[in-house]
Amino acid sequence: PQAFSLFGSERRGAPVFGFLRVDDGPIYLKCRIKHPDHVMIFDFSLPEDQEVLSELKPGGLALLNTHSKIDFFQEWRALRLGLIDAEAIARSAGLGHSFNTAMLGAYARLTGLVKLDTLISVVRSMAPSKIEANVEAVRRAYDEVKGYGPEEMPNE
Repeated sequence: PQAFSLFGSERRGAPVFGFLRVDDGPIYLKCRIKHPDHVMIFDFSLPEDQEVLSELKPGGLALLNTHSKIDFFQEWRALRLGLIDAEAIARSAGLGHSFNTAMLGAYARLTGLVKLDTLISVVRSMAPSKIEANVEAVRRAYDEVKGYGPEEMPNE
């Protein structure tokens, strides 16, 4: 895997785009990812910047950390969309505002790329602290995420 960040012109308080490439072979390209397969949006203010979703591949997944209901997202009818209130899950698990593991649980459920047992095993072996709280966040997000395909989006 390869990960890196892209900051706006103002560094403090500015949105940060984080990129992650995962492949079975070596990754040599070290630039911004164009046409991603999936987008995980941790800060819900980011979708206001249309650049975040404009290059998502057809059939790609946008996973959003939000407490909003699906009707808020009607303009995104063409996307595969995942909604999870990862912050609320993290707080209730005792993790404060650290909701990365909740987002991973939701992502695992929506993509099927990682089995829940495998993800829990990785969290147990790698979480630096609050291991069981992180496991709880993964499980709850896996169970609670709402996923919508273009054909599944409810009508207004």
